[in-house]
Formats: sequence, C-alpha cells, structure tokens
Amino acid sequence: MADQPRQKSVPAVQNATAILRLLAARGAPMGATQIARETGLNVSSAFNILRTLSHEGLLSFDPEDKTYRIGMGLMEVVAPILGANPADLIRPLMNEIAQSQQVMLALWQITASERIVLIDRFTAPRIVQAMMSQNSRLPVFAGAIGRCYAAALDLSEAEARRGYDSVRWQKAPGFESYWADVAQARESGAAFDHGNLFRGLEIVAAVARDAEGTPRLGMSSITITGQHEPADLTAVAAQLVDAAGQVERNIFGRRAPSRAGQAAE
Repeated sequence: MADQPRQKSVPAVQNATAILRLLAARGAPMGATQIARETGLNVSSAFNILRTLSHEGLLSFDPEDKTYRIGMGLMEVVAPILGANPADLIRPLMNEIAQSQQVMLALWQITASERIVLIDRFTAPRIVQAMMSQNSRLPVFAGAIGRCYAAALDLSEAEARRGYDSVRWQKAPGFESYWADVAQARESGAAFDHGNLFRGLEIVAAVARDAEGTPRLGMSSITITGQHEPADLTAVAAQLVDAAGQVERNIFGRRAPSRAGQAAE
C-alpha cells in the first residue's frame, strides 16, 4: 500500500489543543504553572497560549485565583454539532480510514437485544469489496466485533461461551481460539476474524463504549481474504482503535482510555 504523505503540523495549534483537552478532561480550574507541567510546555509558552485563548473566549480566567477553565466561547464552535446524528459526526473519520487503508468499513449499532445492526458503510473507490445490505443484523457475539464486545464487558468464560454458541459460524474458530482472541482484545482494543464468520472474508474490528462502559457502536473493516497483507490489517486495527477512542471521548463523553479492559479514570 502506498505511504500517505506526512502531514505538517503547527506546534502552536497542537499546544493550544493540548491545553483545551487537558482542561476539558480535568473539569476544574487550573493555574498556568500546573497546565504547563502537565502538557510539557514551558511556563512562558503556556501563559501566552492561555492568554490568547482567554482573549478569544475559549477559556475563562479567574483573576482572583489566577486559574483558567473552559470558556463559553467554545459553545460557539461546537453549537453546530450539538444534537447531530452521531453517524454524521463519525462519517468523516470513517471515510478517512477507508481511503487511507483502501478498505470497506462498516458502522454497526449495538442493540440492547444483543444484536448488531449495519447503519452505514464507507469504502475507498475502485476496490473489490463484499456487499452488505443496510440494516443487516447479526448476533452481537459474531465475528471480530463479538470478540471486542466480550472483551469490553469483561465477560466471564462461561458468558462468552454462551455468546459464542449463539452464532452461526461458516468456519467456526473453536471456543478456545475465540476466548484467546477475547483476551487479546482486552489488551489491544481490536480483534480479527480470519474467515470464521464468513468464509473468504477478513474482518478487523473495534467497539466504542459510552460513559458507563457499555459498547454502543462497532466499527469493522471487511475485506476479501488475500487483498491485504497482515501488516496492513494490523494498521487498520490500530486506526479503528484510535477512532473508537475518539468516538468514546467526543460523542459519548467517556473519560477512560479507549483500550478495552482498562479502568475508567
């Protein structure tokens, strides 16, 4: 696969973003020295950025306590996406992965009745791909998403076995192999299905959880076996885990790391 061009970043913007994310995650006022320490900036640079963000209304400054916190000016920036359909917010992120990795991606809603429902598809142009109908439904324990689901909920072996037995596999991996994949998904946040759910298809997946830790969305790459090298699929997995983390933080308000199995902060 062709290497993507390196994106040139602007350090000042990166530093300002780091400060905004720190204050948003902390949810409490912080002084300039503490902000500089936790973002790795020198105090002078942090102070200049803080003063600029305050002037623009993105931060609020308390002159008595000499502390900063998220300001009302951010509402002007985020207002257009408040109340938007989550799928619409995720679409640019999924399209970017599909284009960069030359794959077809599927976005699944995870229901309370332990099903996954296909709600959107994203594909790179001019690739051979498997076709799946909108609103296709599968058991939540099926394929790579199922392994991530069991990992995210930290299910017991007996609970995972019951889920595994509910799936109609075209080429069953065997529960021992499935359970080992669940354990791996707890560590990495991603899982693979090598032609087990559907013969001839490679599936890579990650799930996004809400603030309470319940899996809400599944993201999977579905490619024809042999189209991509193992290293390419590993790269897809890493991008899906990162995307799941962004969805958790920015849409569901989850403060925990995106990796499955890690404790909430």
